[in-house]
Amino acid sequence: MDDPNADTEWNDILRARGILPPKEGPTEEEIFEEMDKAIREKQEKHLEDKTLDELDKLEDEEDDRILAEYRQKRIAEMKAEASQEKFGQLIQISKPDFIREVTEASQEVWVIVHLFKDPIPECKLMNVHLSTLAEKHKATKFVKIIGDQCIPNYPDKNLPTLLIYGYGDLQQQLVGLSQLGGMNMTPQGNFFLFFCF
Repeated sequence: MDDPNADTEWNDILRARGILPPKEGPTEEEIFEEMDKAIREKQEKHLEDKTLDELDKLEDEEDDRILAEYRQKRIAEMKAEASQEKFGQLIQISKPDFIREVTEASQEVWVIVHLFKDPIPECKLMNVHLSTLAEKHKATKFVKIIGDQCIPNYPDKNLPTLLIYGYGDLQQQLVGLSQLGGMNMTPQGNFFLFFCF
């Protein structure tokens, strides 16, 4: 008969099924605790033997290591931000582009759509402000489309109109300039609050 205390795969299976009694000795957790304790004691003993100058040098090396880790983390964060900030301008689209540029794109980023017509002064003002906002909020996509090209027979009296898309669907609609402060609106006023996602 085989030794029930032997460290074999078969005996481990029998122990797991409760056929053999649990193996005597330290658990895995106890072994790791002992290892951690031994490492800490060795480090403390190692530090006890150091002079103040040597301790200062170790501290400087540790500070340098921490700063290098922080720098790498910050660089990674900046790269992630830069990858999200890929727009930065107000672009004009046409009806065939709408689904790709707005509906599909809004599943990943916020999309602001300006329905406009060039001869309308309010639309010109809105385009200027949206261009300013697009430069500041490069993670948000800003597009413009001629109103009746986007929506057939869309009345000019409703222009400018802003459509705010997110999560693949229309989230808010702002019709006319009066909701945004009229001809006195500024990107820093109430108008700006709509773009703080």
